[in-house]
Amino acid sequence: MTDHFPAKIGLSQQFPCSYLEDKQEQLLVILDHNYFTAKRFESLLEMGFRRSGDQIYRPHCPACHACQSVRVVAPLFSPTNSQKRKLKKANNQFQFVVSHQERPEYYDLYAKYITERHQDGSMYPPNRVQYESFLFCRWLPVTFLELWYHDTLIAVAVTDTMPNALSAIYTFYDPCFEDFSLGTVMILLQIEHAKKQGKQHVYLGYQIDDCKKMRYKTQFTPAERLQNDRWLNI
Repeated sequence: MTDHFPAKIGLSQQFPCSYLEDKQEQLLVILDHNYFTAKRFESLLEMGFRRSGDQIYRPHCPACHACQSVRVVAPLFSPTNSQKRKLKKANNQFQFVVSHQERPEYYDLYAKYITERHQDGSMYPPNRVQYESFLFCRWLPVTFLELWYHDTLIAVAVTDTMPNALSAIYTFYDPCFEDFSLGTVMILLQIEHAKKQGKQHVYLGYQIDDCKKMRYKTQFTPAERLQNDRWLNI
């Protein structure tokens, strides 16, 4: 770990888990604003924390340890043959753009994605306040990796930038292009972007083995999983 644990932390109340039925979720929340910088946040990523909006949190569930942080070792990453085919197919059809500012098209694409793909989730129905409070951050550089089909925006990967790492916050895309495996493609593009920027890791969030929707993260290797405060090879 590269920094001391923050002195000011909070503990949320327990609430129903978003990923596992019959489980209760509880969070550690960083209250020390000295850690609201890219460098210090990176030290918290190494401890298993994440960002949602301006808040930094980590699961702290008394009866469950299912959430485990996963990070890809970017310089060593080599896509599988299947991933290469998906990336090539997308590159032949779409244009990849890196942006550092939100575009007006983002919200409509986000709302369409949530409405058509995640009606069973906590973010449905979508609204602009929830969208902004979840994805954006006032104290950290946010990068938007975009895919365009001619003049139409079809995918956005919201990505945090730290000195030595990227953190994948959320990807949303047009379900009409489902056949292009855009969820996988956007992670591959994030890893490629990390390599070009000389970053060591791409943090993918929490792997939850018992949640089918969250198992995809271990498909990108070499990678590491945080277990008992140690990063272990997957």
